[in-house]
Formats: sequence, C-alpha cells, structure tokens
Amino acid sequence: MRHFKWDEIPVEQVNDKFIRKLAWDGKVMIAWMECKKGCYVPAHSHENEQLTFVISGQWRFEIDGKTIFVGANEMLHIPSNVVHSAEAVDDLVAYDIFTPPREDWIKGEDAYLRNAPSAPPTN
Repeated sequence: MRHFKWDEIPVEQVNDKFIRKLAWDGKVMIAWMECKKGCYVPAHSHENEQLTFVISGQWRFEIDGKTIFVGANEMLHIPSNVVHSAEAVDDLVAYDIFTPPREDWIKGEDAYLRNAPSAPPTN
C-alpha cells in the first residue's frame, strides 16, 4: 500500500504550457498535470501502459488513426507501444497513471514534452 501526498511533491514546469507533479514507487507512477489551451504533445509511444483521467477541460488525442476527445470525468487507456499525440482543447487538469513508472519522466529526460512545438503539424 502506498499513500501519495501531493502537497509534498514539487511542481515542475515542463514547458511554457505544461506543469506537473509526479508521485511514484516501484510499481506505479501518478502524474498530476495542468495544461494550458493549445498545449501540444507530439506523436510518441512508450513501453508503459498509460491511463489518462481528465478532471477538467479536454484533450484531443490522435491515436491509432483516430481522433478521440477525452473530457472531464472521462478516461482513456493507451496500450504499450501505441503511437499517440495530444492537444489541450481547453485549459485542463488531468492525471496520467503509468505501470511501471516512467524512468524518463523521473529523470527529466522526456524530450518530446520539453521540446514540444507550440502547435500540431499542419497537413
């Protein structure tokens, strides 16, 4: 059993539109995220399964050739190694849950977030 206390975890400004707090142990990572409208996460995949739970606002995901909107009180499961991107339709607050924890997030090496373009590519 693990008791996560958010007020003990420092806030990290990942880029100009994305801030987060991380809590993790050997089995699970929970990321609290606050994203400004237009925040863009470029296409990427990872070895970890991901569960995204939106508290307020809305994400637009491009995943598996489809556009999926995930709004307040909705969740999206992203399997391992599935390419996906996301854009904040509105200012939003969300949680991402990873099992196991993401080492690149813990170490601050998640370059796709830190160097994200300000908008998705245009066709």
